[in-house]
Amino acid sequence: MSFSGNHMFYYKSSKLIILCIFGCLISTSLPTEAAELPEPDPSEIFAPLLLPDAPSAYRSGDGTPGPMAWKNQTDYRIHVQILPEKHLLNGQEEIRYQNNSPSTLPVLWVQLDQNIYKPDARAAFASQWHFPDHTAGMIIQSVTVSDLKGQKHPVQFQISDTRLQIVLPTALKAHSDIRIQINWSYTIPGSWGGRTAVSQSRNGEIYEIAQFYPRMAVFDDIRGWDTLPYLGDEFYLDYGNIDYDITVPDNFIVAASGVLLNEKDVLSLHEQERLQAARQSEKRVLIRTQSDVENSSHQISVKTKTWHFLMQNTRDVAFVTSAALLWDAAKLDLPPISPALGRPVEARLAMSVYPVEGVGPRAWDRSTEYVKHTIEYFSHDWYMYPWSNAINVGGHGAAMEYPGIVFDGMNDRDAKLFWITTHELGHSWFPMIVGSNERRNGFMDEGFNTFIDSLASLHFNKGEFAPKHDSEYAPYTGKPADDIVKVLMDPVYQPIITPSNQGGKGERHAIPYFKAAYGLELLRSQIIGPERFDRAFRHYIEVWAYRHPTPSDFFRLINSDTGEDLSWFWRGWYLKTWSPDYAIGDVKYTLDGKLKITILNKGWLPLPVDVLAKWTDGTTTLVRIPTEVWSRGNRYTLEIQSSSRISSIIIDPGHEIPDIDRINNIFTDKYQSEN
Repeated sequence: MSFSGNHMFYYKSSKLIILCIFGCLISTSLPTEAAELPEPDPSEIFAPLLLPDAPSAYRSGDGTPGPMAWKNQTDYRIHVQILPEKHLLNGQEEIRYQNNSPSTLPVLWVQLDQNIYKPDARAAFASQWHFPDHTAGMIIQSVTVSDLKGQKHPVQFQISDTRLQIVLPTALKAHSDIRIQINWSYTIPGSWGGRTAVSQSRNGEIYEIAQFYPRMAVFDDIRGWDTLPYLGDEFYLDYGNIDYDITVPDNFIVAASGVLLNEKDVLSLHEQERLQAARQSEKRVLIRTQSDVENSSHQISVKTKTWHFLMQNTRDVAFVTSAALLWDAAKLDLPPISPALGRPVEARLAMSVYPVEGVGPRAWDRSTEYVKHTIEYFSHDWYMYPWSNAINVGGHGAAMEYPGIVFDGMNDRDAKLFWITTHELGHSWFPMIVGSNERRNGFMDEGFNTFIDSLASLHFNKGEFAPKHDSEYAPYTGKPADDIVKVLMDPVYQPIITPSNQGGKGERHAIPYFKAAYGLELLRSQIIGPERFDRAFRHYIEVWAYRHPTPSDFFRLINSDTGEDLSWFWRGWYLKTWSPDYAIGDVKYTLDGKLKITILNKGWLPLPVDVLAKWTDGTTTLVRIPTEVWSRGNRYTLEIQSSSRISSIIIDPGHEIPDIDRINNIFTDKYQSEN
């Protein structure tokens, strides 16, 4: 069939009908379309969006902290001892709590997360975690507060599940502080404990210790005290300085959040020399070797050592201790910093500790290489890493993050080890630096982190482990636009904005990890563009570092900084479960040489979309249809000038958006192909 000014063809989505003025008629059936969704309503899609948290003096309309923004601070001085023969942790702490809020506080709330392991814990009934064993939780031996003269006085307290309420003898006034002392102990759970546990390796037990001390709950301007019980989800914590001692058998080593202050007291001369060599080395230096581990006594020593650590401006700390751990390190190519007040600046370190089970050129021998890349890449692209060290632990496989240290699996290998290392250390930015409320808004740490992880996979070693396609992101093919369709089509999944403390349905990574991360990728690559988006995302991290942003703050900041009203996207992708769905409608070749293509919007999330026209002379025309088109209705006719015949038309040829029904995205001139 030839095309000229005297010829015309006509295409409908259910059948191909080519009409010729000299009487030819060809009809070819196309695959049956999926059942149609209700007609999208532009007035609802593009309606003004009222976000959950209104602007105030504390949170501005542009998504930044307001002129009267405040945050409370919690500083800790902690002493703990591990008693391996009993799997027992004993602890004492003093908390200095600064009430920087405008409110007077008659009570204080403290988190006792170890109580999740009690048989009558709420989590035993209402959590996704089902522990095969139990402990007695945190045994609180005493709670006191200090008066103005420094005298300690017992106070009334009440334990409710994983929370401790302290009733103050005198209410804590605005802009004042108080010192609280707590003594406690608990039995460390076995490997069944998950995020914090003692587990067995070939050369001895490994103690991965987290949520190990009573931690202050957050008092903020959104809810006052945020006291959701711990059901096995994640955390919400204030910032401060944590100075802590860990006493263990003297043949154990300790790797912990922050910086080791007493190297000379706890490390051998050889270990000190190797550690200094690591500060000069781009490649890992073994500080404690396999030979050191295997040739040392595996008996638990009755003698002890006390390791002294400090971490400043942090929301938490965690540590690992064992006689079974190898230890290697290399310098981080970041500006040197002082590890503590009064100490000279020194090079920062990427470190890994793991048992002999993790040794291997495709395994933990590369861990520190992955740590270096993660910390250096994210520091360069997003926000400078603030602490002295970053540590990857090869343990029983908790896959869990804490400031400056992460717990991964001794048996992780190859791409899995790269991806899990990058992900857990990526949490250094979300939520360790940007302190969102994980317990309520999990997508703001898991999704934001998974997004930057996906970019790290493309960047590392010329894409050695790219694209990212694990349980967190694009799990089937590595192509998020295709892999997300299964999630978008499954009614079991709730909106991203659904509070994290409510039991989710379906695969746990699908919404707060994958969908939330891919939402940022859509913004970056399809809606806003990398330059504007990246600048806004860096600004978000900068202004909310060591603070507590809400989803509303994030949405407003991206709107303001990028110059876009993204209400339609926040509503459809985050607050609803809407999705894009385009189809080719009429295709006409007009008498004046124009090709008229009618594009139908059948989805409630009208993302910008590319339409590709291929011509028989081998040339192509690519047109992008912006979102605003669909505010006027669900049909748009695209006109393209051409002097050649059409070969095919494709909506979203690169699979850049998650169109849920691609069967009607392609038109092919089959008459021309047959002739």
